[in-house]
Amino acid sequence: MDGSWRVKRLGGALPPLYGIRKEISGSAGVTKLGPLSLAPFDVVDHALHYRPPFSGFVDVLEPRGESFRGRATFRGREFGTFELRRARA
Repeated sequence: MDGSWRVKRLGGALPPLYGIRKEISGSAGVTKLGPLSLAPFDVVDHALHYRPPFSGFVDVLEPRGESFRGRATFRGREFGTFELRRARA
């Protein structure tokens, strides 16, 4: 999963995600908007576990070929869906 991923909102209670991307390296990553780092997370299998102050939020990812379908959850309850696609350099 290493690399830069564009995030596209698919549904639910997620805000518009224009310009949001996930930068992943090994077992860690960060959600970014332009040069701003917004929310660091740990990668555990196919899930992104957010660090404080966003503890309790987990993005569960399902591989879909070259992309991932994501379910945004808080304390185990789904509140939105999104897609991750590799960002082009």
